[in-house]
Amino acid sequence: MRRWLSGFCLSGPKRRSVRTHDRPDPTETRGGSMVEPQGSNSTADPQSSSRISNGSQRMEMVVDLQASQQKNIILNHEFSEGLNYWHPNCCHGYVASEECGLLDGVRANSGGNYAVVTQRTESWQGLEQDITGKITLGVRYNVSAYVRAYGDLQEPCGVQATLKLENQDSSINYLLVERVLVAKDRWEKLEGSFSLTSMPKHAVFYLEGPPPGVDLLIDSVTVSCEEKSPRCVTNGDETISWNPHFDTGIHNWSGRGCKIHRHEFGGDGNIRPFSGNFFVSATERTQSWNGIQQEITGRVQRKLAYEVTSVVRISGSASSADVRATLWVQAPNGREQYIGIAKLQASDKEWVQLQGKFLLNGAASKAIIFLEGPPPGTDILVDSFVVKHAAEVRSSPPPHFENILYGVNIIKNSTLNDGLNGWSPLGSCTLRVSTDPYYLFPSIASNSLGHDQPLGNCYILTVNRTETWMGPSQTITGKLKLHLTYRVAAWVRVGSGATGPQNVNVALAVDNQWINGGQVEANTDRWYELKGSFRIEKQPSKVVVYVQGPSPGVDLMVGGLQIFPVDRKARVKYLKEKTEKVRKRDVVLKLPGFDSASLHGAPIKIRQTQNSFPFGSCINRSNIENEEFVDFFVKNFNWAVFGNELKWYHTEPQQGKLNYKDADEMLDFCQRHGKETRGHCIFWEVEDAVQPWVRSLNSHELMIAIQKRLKSLLSRYKGKFRHYDVNNEMLHGSFYQDKLGEDIRAYMFRESHQLDPSAILFVNDYNVEDGCDPKSTPEMYIHQILDLQERGAPVGGIGIQAHISHPVGEIICDALDKLAILGLPIWFTELDVSAVNEHVRADDLEVVLREAYAHPAVEGVMLWGFWELFTFRDNSHLVDAEGSINEAGKRYLALKQEWLSHTDGHINAYGEFKFRGYHGTYTVEITTPPGKKISQSFVVDSGDSPLVLIVNL
Repeated sequence: MRRWLSGFCLSGPKRRSVRTHDRPDPTETRGGSMVEPQGSNSTADPQSSSRISNGSQRMEMVVDLQASQQKNIILNHEFSEGLNYWHPNCCHGYVASEECGLLDGVRANSGGNYAVVTQRTESWQGLEQDITGKITLGVRYNVSAYVRAYGDLQEPCGVQATLKLENQDSSINYLLVERVLVAKDRWEKLEGSFSLTSMPKHAVFYLEGPPPGVDLLIDSVTVSCEEKSPRCVTNGDETISWNPHFDTGIHNWSGRGCKIHRHEFGGDGNIRPFSGNFFVSATERTQSWNGIQQEITGRVQRKLAYEVTSVVRISGSASSADVRATLWVQAPNGREQYIGIAKLQASDKEWVQLQGKFLLNGAASKAIIFLEGPPPGTDILVDSFVVKHAAEVRSSPPPHFENILYGVNIIKNSTLNDGLNGWSPLGSCTLRVSTDPYYLFPSIASNSLGHDQPLGNCYILTVNRTETWMGPSQTITGKLKLHLTYRVAAWVRVGSGATGPQNVNVALAVDNQWINGGQVEANTDRWYELKGSFRIEKQPSKVVVYVQGPSPGVDLMVGGLQIFPVDRKARVKYLKEKTEKVRKRDVVLKLPGFDSASLHGAPIKIRQTQNSFPFGSCINRSNIENEEFVDFFVKNFNWAVFGNELKWYHTEPQQGKLNYKDADEMLDFCQRHGKETRGHCIFWEVEDAVQPWVRSLNSHELMIAIQKRLKSLLSRYKGKFRHYDVNNEMLHGSFYQDKLGEDIRAYMFRESHQLDPSAILFVNDYNVEDGCDPKSTPEMYIHQILDLQERGAPVGGIGIQAHISHPVGEIICDALDKLAILGLPIWFTELDVSAVNEHVRADDLEVVLREAYAHPAVEGVMLWGFWELFTFRDNSHLVDAEGSINEAGKRYLALKQEWLSHTDGHINAYGEFKFRGYHGTYTVEITTPPGKKISQSFVVDSGDSPLVLIVNL
């Protein structure tokens, strides 16, 4: 009798799947040319006995094949010789082709032949090939095949690749290679790998799985040697977690403050393994950190990236909870570190895959990897836990854009001159066209308006709204290009009946995904300009744009909706011209003491050694143990900010127990390398970022704790941090204000200034620059700053975190222009951009950096990390985990070079040399008669008038 598990067809008690290998990494690049051999020593197929007359010649070819790396050991892998070398296992099989048309609507994946396995009465029946003598010990073999199902199949089922291994004592083991879900409407690629720890007497490879009565279709089968790379080998084995599938019980595993048990498929209980026959439970958990663990000391190397893949679920008191993979490391000096690897929400209904990466910067005298997270009383169930060296991810090609109509609105009938043509209500609401005495064309979209088109004053009035998502909509499928950034603009207003401000949002329904195209908080008093942007990364089948947001029963008015592609080349050209005016200055070098006639024509060489504009990055304590990280940081940044090491929850995790060791070491590192530092942060207003012991204090105790924190931190580091973020993210949190009243924020600024008058005190918040967050508009930020100043807070700078997705230059610049009216320096304090395609990421990074550098109010940019696995967001790094600079990193370095001025020339008849250069430090080299070279350094600071410098020779 056979059982079903999670859509997979599993073998019954005739055999047991004994795993002696680690599961393959589904993202790993599989190598190997698909060379079709001409013979075999196999006699497993009785139908092929008449075809083995040339056995000796074919045996020679097999030997040659085994001696060659990356060649397929499967014979007749594309079925060009019918079923030669293949054997249907207790069923029937034949070879079909597209020309035969034997199965309606089925085409071969390879464009040629494919095998059909039919008349199947058991799920284990399939197609097999004898590979005895073709596999060796210690070699990893990659397996791939295209498979699908055909027949009366109501839902996807599993197809698996399996090895039948007859041992020297004639016992038989079954080794599951990999399994994939298939349906009857398309081919799926099955990929896996295996290696052997003992040599079998006999080995058969086969494909099996669908339920009885369902045909199994097979195409392009490959089993090839994996070419080993020294970089990808750790202690001679790809997997560093021992017993990752619990084949040998719970050996090498232990409970972390709890008990663990192995459960076998077919035993008592209703939970079945995801794959194979076993899973392990971590039970009797009394703390969230309890779980299953394994010590991997000595098996991890510093500065190598590792990938963790685990299949998990939960059982017990919680129906859903976070499960986290964590690494605990102890350094040789006794320092302990917890490294978060991955986190996802698991449920008690199904198995889910937890996946993440980690990297050790420094040496580890002890390392333990474990799963944790759910609340006490909830068991963690683990089907597999694989740790291996991370596969190198191939770079995506740059997107190719053709025939893009920049500045052209993709919304049909935006001005409503043709009534509601092109528009439709989303839901049961009602649309009608109305007019307003004011023009309703977004200012940000003015460039897209043709000179012969009048400004419009029509708008869509949406009434009878019974849900927040109801509003005007338009289908724009086919009008969007992948990886291209689109700018969104509209005027919106809400009708009577609204109680308080209403969020209005331009949204896109992209298949089953919701995308925010821009958002604003609107009242009934006037029209509000909405701005935003979006980008689509995968080809959609349907895209609908709609405007939504106000409460049910509140009328919604929308005018002048514009969506058009961003012309980055045109914007870059404009910003280059702007940068020339903002960041450069005319310079006149004069050479007194020499006869002008004797110097006339003398060669002069000007080289800028450093731009004075601050470019910095976030760093962590462990980063400074990585030599490659340090080298890139020291060469390419002149400012630093600490990721967590200065935050209150790090320096005082338990009341009265201060820890400044990490911050001291990092500050010493920055001072030794001549890097300025920002202090981030003294307090954090978001409650979730406040440590539990602080949250538990009453108002009197909290005030005393705040005073102690201020005195402890600012007295210790007086004069050492140029900036402080005093109370982080006050637009998004209100913990201290709710506890102690409105003046507490200004108090923090006032006291900080008293304790360290040399430090510039910043406000710092996110989403101010991108138009997507109604809680943090530039207007709200300005209001907050003015309120602080009225209370006596010495606010000295404006921090824009700038965690930006699909940036649009005009939107960023508009926010900067508004904030600049306060006359305070603006810094981008936590900049990152995220895109899987590193070419797109490079373009995004360039947009933000050019906007910042070209704006006169911006006085510095800090990246929130640059090294993979040490950034706030995935796919935002400039340097891969093991030190390779990606396209975004190359773009950053190119911009840094672009913003250095170099020039060669000759002294004029007046003994002068004139040039225009970026602000910063320079060297000048002059060759004076009779050929003597003299060098001197000088600084070009900012200013509107030409800078006259005397060169003393």
